[in-house]
Amino acid sequence: MPLLTISQVAKQIGLQPSAIRYYEQIGLLPPAQRMSGQRRYDPTVVHRLAIIQRARQLGFTLPQIRQLFFGYRDSTRASERWRTLSRKKLAELDDLMDSIKAVRALLKKLMAKCRCDTMDECGKSMLRKMEVQAECSEATPEKSLSLTA
Repeated sequence: MPLLTISQVAKQIGLQPSAIRYYEQIGLLPPAQRMSGQRRYDPTVVHRLAIIQRARQLGFTLPQIRQLFFGYRDSTRASERWRTLSRKKLAELDDLMDSIKAVRALLKKLMAKCRCDTMDECGKSMLRKMEVQAECSEATPEKSLSLTA
């Protein structure tokens, strides 16, 4: 199998060569062979890059992708690696969705109830509510996102 230049790999996978060099630098890709000073890649590097790209599209961080490749025994099947990381990512997304819903509710409340004429008046009102909220949270250890209104 002939080795590929970085440009050939980049074109085939749809990435910039700088991204490929970066993935190599941080250890997600094996070091490329050098021929006349140029990087030459085994064609299978395209498969690894496809995994990296898909994982990035799904919101996985580079440390999570590193775990996908290197955080398991070699005998661990790819499907099990994906399942484990996907469970964690889904839990993160559920928490994020809960936070987004809370912020949406606050924004709607703010839109409906804010009657301030000036930003200074608005800030004073928010500060009062934050102080009341701090007093309440000291009395009850529950989390609250209520900012204003």
